[in-house]
Amino acid sequence: MLRGRVRWKGQEYPAERTGSGTVLISGKGEVPLGEVCVLAPCLPSKIVCVGRNYREHAKELGNQMPERPLLFLKPPSSLLDPGGAIVLPSDSEQVEYEGEIAVVISRECRAIAETEDPMAYVLGVTALNDVTARDLQKLDVQFTRAKSFDTFCPVGPWIVPEFDLETLGVRTLLNGKQVQQGWARDMAFPIPDIVRFVSRVMTLKPGDLIATGTPAGVGRLSPGDVVSVDVAGVLLENTAKA
Repeated sequence: MLRGRVRWKGQEYPAERTGSGTVLISGKGEVPLGEVCVLAPCLPSKIVCVGRNYREHAKELGNQMPERPLLFLKPPSSLLDPGGAIVLPSDSEQVEYEGEIAVVISRECRAIAETEDPMAYVLGVTALNDVTARDLQKLDVQFTRAKSFDTFCPVGPWIVPEFDLETLGVRTLLNGKQVQQGWARDMAFPIPDIVRFVSRVMTLKPGDLIATGTPAGVGRLSPGDVVSVDVAGVLLENTAKA
């Protein structure tokens, strides 16, 4: 069953998405989906991102592939609920979408051993849009400002707990037209290796997000554009506004 968070009657609750047009709210029972506001499915203490994890994306930006996972952070304040508006800041003239598979951490872990399965610490996957001010990224060289504006991390709407890494993919649509498609099997650094690598740098907490990189096809967002990211059948949709 898909997992997430909803707002119902002014309160926020953990919830599960059923297949019958309802959500099962923790402690409250089943409620029609139309009566709730679906929120970002987790509240991460940090959002860890992997850059250049698809060779064709690195190529389209003129970057070399790294020898090990290239990590950067987005602040939790950049988190945006499904359906929320991506605000295009006046500081940037080139804001771009980046559809990604996001991993949600289930329990605390630190320095996962080679003998352990990193996926044992994964609650599931969800859709994420690593919105980026590309002009500022190039200007600043490092990624912090370009990746950190409020609303620059749409995520959700649901966490998929069961998935197959061989068939797991991400697809991005801009105004209904497909602009990106990639597969976990084509990543330079596979998801289990990423989870282990990150855990050797920082303690991962329940609900933390790891964004695993974007495939080729990134592009500019303009006011009114609707960008959708599909991961494991979960569709994240947001509209850009000035």
